[in-house]
Amino acid sequence: MTEERIDVDGREWRDTIAAAQVGDRQALDALVAGWLPLVYNVVGRALNGHVDVDDVVQETMLRAVDNLGSLRDPDRFRSWLVAIAMRQIRDRARRRQPARLDQSSAQDAADFAELTVLRLQLEGQRREVALAVCWLDDEDRRLLSLWWLELAGELARRELAEAVGISRQHAAVRVQRMKERLETSRGIVRALDGACADLCKLTARWNGRPDSVWRKRLARHIRGCAYCSDARESVVPAERLLVGIALVPVPVGFTLSLAFGGKTAVATTSVGWSAKALSALTKPALAVTAGAAIAAGGAYVVMHRPDTPPPRAAVAPTAETTTSRQPSKAVSPSAAVSPSSSPSPTKKADLYGTVVDTVESAPAANTPPGTLPRRAEKGVTATGQPATGMTHRGETVTLAGQGYFRVHWQILPGQRPGSLAMPTWTGLKGRLFHVASGGGHRMDDAPPGATGGTTYMGGPATGVTVLPSGAQQMWVNEYYWIDGTVTLDQNETVADYNLFVQTSTWDDVNNDVHKAPIRSNDWQRYGFVRDTGRDTTPVPQYVTHATPADPATVPQRSRV
Repeated sequence: MTEERIDVDGREWRDTIAAAQVGDRQALDALVAGWLPLVYNVVGRALNGHVDVDDVVQETMLRAVDNLGSLRDPDRFRSWLVAIAMRQIRDRARRRQPARLDQSSAQDAADFAELTVLRLQLEGQRREVALAVCWLDDEDRRLLSLWWLELAGELARRELAEAVGISRQHAAVRVQRMKERLETSRGIVRALDGACADLCKLTARWNGRPDSVWRKRLARHIRGCAYCSDARESVVPAERLLVGIALVPVPVGFTLSLAFGGKTAVATTSVGWSAKALSALTKPALAVTAGAAIAAGGAYVVMHRPDTPPPRAAVAPTAETTTSRQPSKAVSPSAAVSPSSSPSPTKKADLYGTVVDTVESAPAANTPPGTLPRRAEKGVTATGQPATGMTHRGETVTLAGQGYFRVHWQILPGQRPGSLAMPTWTGLKGRLFHVASGGGHRMDDAPPGATGGTTYMGGPATGVTVLPSGAQQMWVNEYYWIDGTVTLDQNETVADYNLFVQTSTWDDVNNDVHKAPIRSNDWQRYGFVRDTGRDTTPVPQYVTHATPADPATVPQRSRV
């Protein structure tokens, strides 16, 4: 990496800054629109996406505008602006009272790492780095926010050092120490993802919130544990991974509420606030940068280096672009479009992959299923599955062809209860639909003769197998239709479960779901038809076209 950052069109920015200093309103517009994303990136990462981000960004921009006239060297504008942001971040830390750092305030904070993983669908070691950020102390996280931008080419090392207020030599030492703690945190994330028995015992007393005390405890265990310290794949340096995550999620409702009535007349006139600049600062960030786009669950700002001032008018995204990136709403099978219905002439039909499995209530035992549409069947092959079924983490089966297949669930809380790591669908080429559920019961039903609240997921005597938050409850038989290829991955970690995959036919699926309950056993149900016969049939929650190094990292409710 070069030590100094070269701006190809630096002269244009110097001219813009100089014009803004003497009250040019258009120049100020360009300055605000061009540099607000950089400030949001610095503050967003440094505060880990906390709810205070908006306030700190607002204070930073106000102070920068108020003091723009004091900047003597326009070439120092970037480091000057970032230094203001860092001062506001430190001031915010000093203002916060220890009494406020309780469980409720922690729950109110928006976790940047989790948002990054979910919205950007990070996989493998990039996911690991994003989650490792949570384990850093505040001071390290502030430095990381600047180093991240240095790696992305947004800051030079000189600018990083000036923003922190130290020499470049001291900055090199600080960055190296922060990198070491980041690598330690990455090891913790890896170990917790497949914890050994001793680590499970150690973390039994842990409240689940990362902090420096537990970072040291877990690091000590990992250093002395051959299993947890084993990097089961080649570890990519953080420098290479961070460049690929140069994005900070921005809440859709992000606004800067600026109280200009309290500003002095001198400050207002010397800066030359224009209506356009006020509009840029009080609208969501995605409206003031050409690098904004809609992502699943919200908006994020794409950091483009502002080598040239932005255009005078932002171009609104087209309807086609917006539609292709908007988050999907989960639609229950009962609310999906029926095969006989036709799309509204004023609304485009849903495209494949926009309807994803969602949590639902179990139908009553005497509720007959709907009609199962018949899809084309040319035959499906299943390869890779052990003869005994998929009983261990890492085992897979690949389905290929056109037709139906069944996934039979067997959950074993008596062997090992706890959190269930859901199986995932990876490497999808073509289309995959979840068409029906059968087998007579869901896994949260009670088996014959069960007492005391015991279900197929377990009970008081054995412990309970627990699904991830928001995961759809499975039935004993889950049926799918594929036109293409996909791999089903067994991701067993804590809870013990087995999967048995068999090719099937429309007749077999229809017979299973329509099989009448045995009246002497109230726990048994008719099956459940999910297929609409169209592309509005739901797809599984954990499905991706990609083939990640760790299939367990496939995001829930992913769109295909």
